[in-house]
Amino acid sequence: MMTENTSAPDAASDDADYIGPDRSLLIVDDDAPFLRRLARAMETRGFIVDVAESVAEGIAKAKGAPPKYAVIDLRLGDGSGLDVIAAIRQRRDDTRIIMLTGYGNIATAVNAVKLGAVDYLAKPADADDIFAALTQRPGEKAELPENPMSADRVRWEHIQRVYEMCDRNVSETARRLNMHRRTLQRILAKRAPK
Repeated sequence: MMTENTSAPDAASDDADYIGPDRSLLIVDDDAPFLRRLARAMETRGFIVDVAESVAEGIAKAKGAPPKYAVIDLRLGDGSGLDVIAAIRQRRDDTRIIMLTGYGNIATAVNAVKLGAVDYLAKPADADDIFAALTQRPGEKAELPENPMSADRVRWEHIQRVYEMCDRNVSETARRLNMHRRTLQRILAKRAPK
């Protein structure tokens, strides 16, 4: 659930100090209510927000005016948010990009980081977490999770990593994992275990 902190008028000016002189932020997400809430929350923190609801719109806005900051959903109705990251990186190499997803897995996070994302947050992320990730200084360390991954989750992450390495080819992934193709398809169709 999105939370907004609008407790003090000084909060926006304090937040602007963390943001810097270029306050442009592009948010790309196809969940319209979440997108509106996050845009409002980021504006109250001092960002100049532009929004997009699709990969195509995100790429067009990134090419027109590449932002200093970006928050991009991984899975959008017309494709992958990774394409928006690539478009931003073609125009600007100092953009701080945060990848959001409801389908978190390590393999996709690795791809996002290779393309230039600085952090990866699972939905539902709140505005405070997103702001902290966007304004984190180099060398600052993120807090360790309270609940480490279960053995089932580690197995699922490994399967996802191999699947990504095989360019999402189910047959090749099944061969490398020494697993029946249909078994692999059933695993891939399920949500990640806790």
